[in-house]
Amino acid sequence: MFEDPRRQKQLQTLIQKLGLSATAPIDWTLLDLALTHPSVSRTHNYDQLEFVGDSVVRLIAAELLLEVYPQEPVGEFAAVRSILVSDRVLAQLAESYGMEPYLLIGTNATGNPTGRQSWLADAFEAVLGALYLSTHNMDLIRPWLDRALQKKAVEVMNDPARFNYKDALQEWTQGKYKTLPEYKVTENKQLDSALRLASNRASWHDQRFVAEVWFQGKLLGKGYGRSKKASEQAAAKEAFLAIKGRDN
Repeated sequence: MFEDPRRQKQLQTLIQKLGLSATAPIDWTLLDLALTHPSVSRTHNYDQLEFVGDSVVRLIAAELLLEVYPQEPVGEFAAVRSILVSDRVLAQLAESYGMEPYLLIGTNATGNPTGRQSWLADAFEAVLGALYLSTHNMDLIRPWLDRALQKKAVEVMNDPARFNYKDALQEWTQGKYKTLPEYKVTENKQLDSALRLASNRASWHDQRFVAEVWFQGKLLGKGYGRSKKASEQAAAKEAFLAIKGRDN
């Protein structure tokens, strides 16, 4: 147990959110480390556990895909797994389990909202690493992670663009016209000032950038995002789905 009972209670609450018992054989010191960002300490942070967790989630994703989709070719497994273990999906999983409030992070890092996806994904992998090293097997992970990954896998398999609308749109324009779409990204100056208030910072950051995708002089789509990349993906998604709708 920790000297600080408040931290111990926080970690126990998180474990319960994962569906694990508070009496599970967890190395609490490792779990605390898994939720410590490098901005807090150069030596006492989640970097090494994230390295282990990266291998853990890749192995679990591979086993799960083999179990659920045994008829699919290996190439399809590789494509779907790359999405399941991407920063975007892992950050979404961290959010869904409410991990962010338990992450110890310096103000210099929180002041950079564009890095949020990366450190949420890293912390998620570090938690997996801590749970794996607690027992040196998957007993503390697969009972809750399998369901989440399988749900994401179904979404990916049913998505015509495999969650990468920029690539899908590029393939369509190159296939039909042998040329590429053009993206124009700017910082969103049209946001209502109320969104900039502390209580609405998440909404503001989600719309910080606005992207337009143009092709042959026509505006195909428009999208918003926390980063330039995210806004481009949103614009490409609008364009690609509109094109597919017309083709169908």
